[in-house]
Amino acid sequence: MDFSLNDDQQMIQTVARDFATRVIAPSAARFDESGEFPSDNIRQAAELGFMGVEVPPEYGGAGLDPISFCVMMEEIAAADAAHSTIISVNNSLYCNGILQFGTEAQRQQFVRPVASGQAIGCYGLTEPQSGSDASNMRTRAVLSADGTHYVVNGKKSWITSGPVARFMLLFATVDPALGARGVTAFLVDTETPGYLRGKTEPKLGIRASATCEIEFADLRVPVANRLGAEGQGFQIAMTVLDAGRIGIAAQAVGIARAAYDASLAFARERRAFGSAIGAFQMVQLKLADMKSRLDAARLLTWRAAWTKRERARQGGRNTTEASVAKLFASETAMFCAHQAVQIHGGMGYSKELPVERYFRDAKITEIYEGTSEIQRLVIARQETGLR
Repeated sequence: MDFSLNDDQQMIQTVARDFATRVIAPSAARFDESGEFPSDNIRQAAELGFMGVEVPPEYGGAGLDPISFCVMMEEIAAADAAHSTIISVNNSLYCNGILQFGTEAQRQQFVRPVASGQAIGCYGLTEPQSGSDASNMRTRAVLSADGTHYVVNGKKSWITSGPVARFMLLFATVDPALGARGVTAFLVDTETPGYLRGKTEPKLGIRASATCEIEFADLRVPVANRLGAEGQGFQIAMTVLDAGRIGIAAQAVGIARAAYDASLAFARERRAFGSAIGAFQMVQLKLADMKSRLDAARLLTWRAAWTKRERARQGGRNTTEASVAKLFASETAMFCAHQAVQIHGGMGYSKELPVERYFRDAKITEIYEGTSEIQRLVIARQETGLR
C-alpha cells in the first residue's frame, strides 16, 4: 500500500502550508482575542481554491480529491483551527450535500458562488432542543396553498458562519408527527425576508469562526429550492455529516500536530536540572504517545477520505470509517493539546504562546458534527447491526 501523496496532493499541501505560515499564523492570536471574522484571510483562501477543494471546476471549485482536502485542512488547522472550521463547513457540509443531491440548476446557483469564494455557505441542522437528536426538530416548513413555496418558521442554533453566510443548507420538518421521515432539506438565500440572525456566540475556542442562532419568521422558500424530495432531508443530513466528520478529523490532526511540534521544540530548548527537559523520561513518554497517536489519527483520516470517494462510486457510504477517524482524531487533538500544556508548564498556561489556544480549540472537535459519544454509538451500531 502506497501512503505517499500524489502530485496534486503535494501541491495543495505546499500551497496551504505556505499560506498558513505566512498569512494565518501571524494573525491567529489577534483574531482569537477579538473574535472578529477573518474576512480578508478567507478571501485569500478562496483565491487559492480552498473553499471548494472537491467541487468540480464547472461549479467553481478546484476539482481535487478528498485526501487533498484533508491535507489542506491539516495545514490550515495547524496554524489556526478557527480558519479551518470556516473552510470545513463551506466544503463538507454545504457544497458536498448540494453536489450529491442537487439539480444542475441548484449546483449552478448555490454551489458556484460559494466554491469560488464569492459567498460563504452554512449548514442549518442543530436547534436549541435538538443537537445529537437531530430528528427532533421543531423548525417547520409548510407548503403554500398554491404549491409554489414553503413558509418556514423556527430557530436554528450553533450555526457556523451564520453571521456572514449568504446561503444556508437548511433542514426543517414538513410534519413533526413523522419524526425523521418528515425532515426535508432546503436551499436558502439568507437575504430573503424572514431570515433573522441572532447574536454571535462568545465561544471558548475557534473564536474567529462566527457562530450564531438563526430565526425564521415566515421565511418563503421556493419549491425549486427544495433539495431532494420531501422527507429525504434526514438521509441528506446524515450523508453530509459523514463528509463533515472527515473534515473535522483533518482539523483535529492539524491541532494535534501543532501541539506536538510546539512540544517537541520546547522539550529540546527548555533546560532544567542541567539538561534539556526532552532528555527526561517522563517528557519522552509524553512525546512518544503524542507522536504515535498523531500518526494513527492522520492515517485513519486519510483512510476515511479514500473510502469516501470509493464508496461514492459504488453508491454507498463510508459511515464507519468517517466516525472512526473523527472519534480518534478529535480525542487525539485533546490528548496532544493537554500534554502540550503540561510539557510547557507555566508557559503553556500563558497567552504569550499558542499552546493554550490549541487546548481551547481542540475541545470542540469532540463535540460538533457528532460528539464522541455519538461516534461510538454510530460505530457500534454499524458493526453489530443492532439498534
